[in-house]
Amino acid sequence: MKGFMTEFKEFISKGNVMDMAVGIIIGGAFTAIVTALVEQILMPIIGAICGGMSLEDMSVKVGNAAIAYGAFIQAIINFLLVAFVLFCIIKALNKAKAAVEKPAEEEAEETPADIALLEEIRDLLKK
Repeated sequence: MKGFMTEFKEFISKGNVMDMAVGIIIGGAFTAIVTALVEQILMPIIGAICGGMSLEDMSVKVGNAAIAYGAFIQAIINFLLVAFVLFCIIKALNKAKAAVEKPAEEEAEETPADIALLEEIRDLLKK
């Protein structure tokens, strides 16, 4: 049992688990931001464009039951908008990250002057 607990402590204290926990917490907070953007900004704009009608209110009565197909359509539109917003944000972050990393890679490719001089001397000695 002690070996199991020791293994568990090592697993929990590893950076990957901590990074994952932070990612989940940040993801939850970020989800709230994206959901608010979609529900409070984008959907009212779409509703205004569609003449102020709400998809959620659309339904069909079958006997005593009401089939609220509008809520289903609304959920699909919300999903697509959230996915699109996340796609745009991730694409922008990747582009910014690539712009930051590219100069660092170019600097790493340049050989220092002393190394270049030593390589030149080596090449001359080979001749």
